[in-house]
Amino acid sequence: MRNLEEQPENFSGNLLVAKPNLLDPNFHRSVVLLSMHSPQEGAMGVIINRPTGKTLGQQNPSFEFSPLSDIPVFHGGPVATDQLMLAAWRWPSELHSFEMHFGLTENKMEEMLDSVPQLEARCFAGHSGWTAQQLEEEIQQHAWGLSSMRFDLLRKFQGIDLWKRLACLVDPDLRIDVEAPDDPSMN
Repeated sequence: MRNLEEQPENFSGNLLVAKPNLLDPNFHRSVVLLSMHSPQEGAMGVIINRPTGKTLGQQNPSFEFSPLSDIPVFHGGPVATDQLMLAAWRWPSELHSFEMHFGLTENKMEEMLDSVPQLEARCFAGHSGWTAQQLEEEIQQHAWGLSSMRFDLLRKFQGIDLWKRLACLVDPDLRIDVEAPDDPSMN
């Protein structure tokens, strides 16, 4: 893994991958898509590997008959869990390009679903946030690793499997820790 001095100053659009030693239940084995980051302002993102198992129409009855009713809902993080945030992303024709939209209005999301090909839409209950320099300190303490967006993995894996794949890519030496059960006595 690269050290912090080699990291870009702005992590927006990257994935934040929890290391196995991060035991905070809010982030244990999580993958966060950073929607905003600056060392001076802090960071904000959403956990993308914790689906609730519900759609927006099931989560909120006012969306039951909406064109947005089938959008999957994810636990976005520990901040403002009573608020729902609409987001969408896509990979244009070249796989190394990534387009992301956060905090979309209902109308904008409907418009994009109708007009933007290959759009992946998600809803997040809550979000994750860090104050200025907090995320950089947590990365230096080896709580997090950084990864670019991975089209190949996001299409194939979800939940804990997505975390395992990304954690091993961020740091291959973590493979044994990644595969360890949460409770070693259950091994």
